[in-house]
Amino acid sequence: MKATFETELYSAIFYIFFGFLLMSIVIIVFFYKSRKKIVKKELEKKDLEISHQKQLLHSILITQEEERKRIAQDLHDDISSKLNIVSLNSHLLKTKNISENEIEEITGNIIQLTKKALDSSRQIAHNLMPPVLEKFGLNEALEELTEEFGRLKSVQVFYNNKINFSDFSSEIQLNIFRVIQELLNNSIRHGKATEIKINFEKKGTTNICQYSDNGIGFDMNNQFNQKGLGMKNIESRLIFINGKFEINSAPNEGFHFLINF
Repeated sequence: MKATFETELYSAIFYIFFGFLLMSIVIIVFFYKSRKKIVKKELEKKDLEISHQKQLLHSILITQEEERKRIAQDLHDDISSKLNIVSLNSHLLKTKNISENEIEEITGNIIQLTKKALDSSRQIAHNLMPPVLEKFGLNEALEELTEEFGRLKSVQVFYNNKINFSDFSSEIQLNIFRVIQELLNNSIRHGKATEIKINFEKKGTTNICQYSDNGIGFDMNNQFNQKGLGMKNIESRLIFINGKFEINSAPNEGFHFLINF
């Protein structure tokens, strides 16, 4: 009887030990598979982030190339062509038996064309780096920008600012300026807006920009609308200044853009 009790005790210990061992194996396998799934998801997330970064970099490079082409075209069409005519007129002054009236007319043409070439060069320089931004800061540059768009007559632009932009670096100010510039272009060119509101304010430690227009809007479900070249350029600039943004729009309900930076 004693031998039977010991046998049963050993059997019970064996089954308990085997049960714990089996349970341990199940737990280890479960955690291994769970960890494997987590690692897989993390890798997929990283791949998506890398892919997204590549897309942003690609859009930046395309934007830079388009900007170079535009500048080259402006230099060729506006400045080079005018200077060529100035050069031709200058050679005419060497013509024999030229009358005083002709000299006066040619000189007037040269002065007029030179002035236009200077105006064009100033405009190109302004587009590259607005002088107001460099000399007086972002607030004054945005005031000038919104006034320029307001002079189009087809749109009213309301700009309000409660942030001291002088605390920001020149790089941050330039990127914010380009973002607002791109948004204004999109509102007028694509949104057909007649009214645009831009409001900067500070909430706690967060700087906020609320941008909205009354344009035709777009379908948020269409990824192409949110990931066009212009929006990618905006996103890349906001990433550079550690900014975040939210978009809200619908057909015939305007466009709303919130920036936290």
